[in-house]
Amino acid sequence: MSSNTFMPSTETVFQRTGENTMVVNMGPQHPSTHGVLRVITELEGETIVQCKCVIGYLHTGMEKEAEYQQYHKCTVMTDRMDYLNANGNNLAHALAIEKLLGCEIPKRGQYLRVILAELSRIASHCVWLGTHALDLGAMTPFFYIMQQREMVLDMFEVFSGVRMMPSWIVPGGLRGDMPEGFEKKLRTFLVEFPKELDVVEQLLVTNPIWMERTQGVGVLTGKEALELGCSGPIARASGVAWDLRKTNPYCSYEDFDFEVPLGQNGDSYDRFLVRIAEMKESCRILQQAIDGLPEGPFNTLDRKIAPPPRHEIDNSMESLIHHFKLYTEGFRPPVGEAYAGIEGSKGELGFYIVSDGSNRPYRWHERPSSFMNLKALEVMAIGRLLADVIAIIGSIDIVLGEIDR
Repeated sequence: MSSNTFMPSTETVFQRTGENTMVVNMGPQHPSTHGVLRVITELEGETIVQCKCVIGYLHTGMEKEAEYQQYHKCTVMTDRMDYLNANGNNLAHALAIEKLLGCEIPKRGQYLRVILAELSRIASHCVWLGTHALDLGAMTPFFYIMQQREMVLDMFEVFSGVRMMPSWIVPGGLRGDMPEGFEKKLRTFLVEFPKELDVVEQLLVTNPIWMERTQGVGVLTGKEALELGCSGPIARASGVAWDLRKTNPYCSYEDFDFEVPLGQNGDSYDRFLVRIAEMKESCRILQQAIDGLPEGPFNTLDRKIAPPPRHEIDNSMESLIHHFKLYTEGFRPPVGEAYAGIEGSKGELGFYIVSDGSNRPYRWHERPSSFMNLKALEVMAIGRLLADVIAIIGSIDIVLGEIDR
């Protein structure tokens, strides 16, 4: 394959606005921060007059591959899209399939899903905060906040045996109940994490260098955010009060008391403040969820959708048959289509699934928040310096695995 085929020329991306401008490529490379992204900028002096994102260097074809897999086998692909928010991806996927099936999850299962989803939100924001600060020259916050992320990953390992891609939230419920020792770890985390987050916050909030690099940089108005389809912390930092946990509650989020942080200026600094506040609100939700965790089953009782408990398989031939048929043949949702969206760590994350009545999806498509939010870079970079592009990309918080799919 020729290089011209793989890498679009500048002319195919945009037309230069003048003869005295200069085109500068940022990427494509993998700087171990945001993935394989190419940003083409047109500069007049040091000021950006035009900016375009070129994606596709990490394309994996997961959406098409999922259409050749049974529904429950698609779950493992969702982890690998936004790998920093794996439980959130699992949840959105499961909700879409359950909408097709008309399946209701018991209250305990819903609360456990909330716990995993909010822990994933915190873990994702921790990576964003640490790498964003590192991009702008602040090394110390990285060590503090990544230590806290390790505590979250340790909890995932206790829960599922896997740190980053658990595939634990599945259609019909979860793969297993809350294990012994998890509650103690979670309660310890809820005591320690807010203190450590305050330390990181104090390092940055009034830091003159941090403020200079982020305040007034990458401004996005609420109108622009809505027009571009942005969601999550980016939209809320621009004053758009849109959070699916409040506006379209799922998994019993209506049971929890929490606030939706909003910004006023829509710049990189406000996006930083909003995510910090979101982590604090996630701790409030987690505290309420573990304090009020209901008793009872955590999976649907429909054995054609969720497997029977492990102890039943040893004693019941019927349970063994249900287990065998579920994992060899899968289940067959009725003909139809469904979309389910959640408030992921980066914004609205949803799955659109079309069923033709077989045991595998006819159409399987993700509504990726990173993909939608990245387009805002082309607006926010105009009029800024080339060095500001790094700050703006960091404030968007993208994962190329979700963008390219």
